[in-house]
Amino acid sequence: MAIFARILTAAASIAIGATPAYAQWGGAGSAGGSGVNMDTAVDAAILSSVARDREAERNARNQPYASPGYGPIASAASAAEACGRSALDEVAPGAKLTGTPRARTMSTGWEVDGVIATGNSGTLPFICSVRNGSVSGIKIGD
Repeated sequence: MAIFARILTAAASIAIGATPAYAQWGGAGSAGGSGVNMDTAVDAAILSSVARDREAERNARNQPYASPGYGPIASAASAAEACGRSALDEVAPGAKLTGTPRARTMSTGWEVDGVIATGNSGTLPFICSVRNGSVSGIKIGD
């Protein structure tokens, strides 16, 4: 890891050192400059990037995901409706829900089950999982 950091620091120093901004403000010395140490600047840039990545991951965990076309799912009724529509989307046109899908609470969302009438071929049961505000999986049939 230390070798990688040194290679990255050297590459960044070369890339930054060749810029007009570095020529004007870089490095302290008798010829002037801002006194910014190149190693410190590169380290700060790397740490800033790591902090941004960690913040993005934290925000992704804390905010519920919205399922495309179904909106944020925040209740058992919304979960049953979204799973019913998703199941109908998976089956042939003309299929209809038989009854109302039932939603059961899980630790991170809901499990929804129901039945679809497919016309000539009878009925198909389905089970669907809603996690973190979106339909995460659906199984149709036995």
